[in-house]
Parts: sequence; C-alpha cells; structure tokens
Amino acid sequence: MIKTTELSKKYGGITVLNIESIEIPKGQTFGLVGNNGAGKTTYFNLLLDLIKPTTGHVINNEIQVNTSEDWKPFTAAFIDETFLIGYLTAEEYFYFIGELRGMNKADVDAFLVQFSEIFNDEIIGKKKYLRDLSKGNQKKAGIVAALIGNPEVIILDEPFANLDPTTQIRLKKLLSELAKNSNATVLISSHDLGHITEVCERIVVLDKGNVVKDLKTSEETLKELEAYFSV
Repeated sequence: MIKTTELSKKYGGITVLNIESIEIPKGQTFGLVGNNGAGKTTYFNLLLDLIKPTTGHVINNEIQVNTSEDWKPFTAAFIDETFLIGYLTAEEYFYFIGELRGMNKADVDAFLVQFSEIFNDEIIGKKKYLRDLSKGNQKKAGIVAALIGNPEVIILDEPFANLDPTTQIRLKKLLSELAKNSNATVLISSHDLGHITEVCERIVVLDKGNVVKDLKTSEETLKELEAYFSV
C-alpha cells in the first residue's frame, strides 16, 4: 500500500531523515516511535507531500505522492491544529470534510453519533469556533474529521498528546476497533509506548532519522522498547 524508497530530507546540509526502505501493506496498523527530533513528523509530512524530499520518494497505492495528487481522495490525516479551519465551528468543519468525501449533512451527523464519548459534550452544539477550543478538543475534532468518509489511509501524528486520561483510553479503544473492523491502513506516531503497542501490530523506531528497529508487536514489544529508550 505504502512504499518508501531511498527517502531522505536535509535542512542546511543536516540530514533529519534517511530511510532506505519501508513497506506498509494494506490494512496494517503501523506505529512510529522515537525521541524528539527523530524524524517522525518529517516522515509523515513527506508522506503527505507537505514538504519535498531531498532524495527518494513515497508511493501510496501505486501513486508517487510528490508527482500526483490522485492519492488525496483516499488518504486522511491529522498532524496538528493547522489542519483545522479555525474560523469554522466543529459542525461546519465536519460538514466541509464530509462534502469533500461525498457525504451529505445527514450522513455526517449519523457518522458523528459514534464519537459522543470522545466529544464528551464539549464540541458539538457549543457554537464555538475551532480556534477557541482547547488544544485537547481541537485534537479530538481533527482526529474524528480524519475518519470521515472511511479513508483507506489514515495518518495521525501524536494522537494521544494533550488528551486527558479518559479520552486517551477511549481513543485507544476507537483506534483498536478501527484496525479490527476496517481494512484501512493506519499510521500512528506517539511518545506513549504503552498505547502504541496496544494499538499497532507493527512498530518502527526512528533514531536521528534512521530506522533502528522494525518490530512485529508481541507481548515482549513494550519491554523491548522501554529497554531501548532507557539506555
């Protein structure tokens, strides 16, 4: 589904990402971990053609992302609050995304019902602009918007950050169910080793832009990751 080949990114002569090869098959839940500056967000930005690679390329469902936009209709992402439209309310934003995905307002309303626990009566019907919501509620809105229309590829950067513990648990359950009940390819980066090992079936560790571990998740994965980051 997603194939990365000889991908690198340099800023001012400094290499911040250097991935020889990663292949992510369709339907896989793929986790990306690493310390700050490891290259996680850079990799996701390259996947979404938000920045240009220094070398190499990414293929998404046989489409090279930096030479065509044909991958966009089946790919969704939430990286940070810049993905939102701050002067819209949450409902207006959801309807806008739904329209892009071929859904009418009734379709979107029906879709949103399943996220009532995530929203916790703090987002829908509040007549507040997205820019005026808390960081946590902005993140909730962005993640849910990325799920509208059943995209084939979903990319989420640090989805658990800025969320309270209850919402983190609910989101973890939601992502786990998404992985089980759909054939979507889901890519998640996170600093929370516990959550990501519970949600993802495969985890890649980046260190200074390089892949240093590529693990199939098992009962020992969390201990292995904790040992690696404890050195």
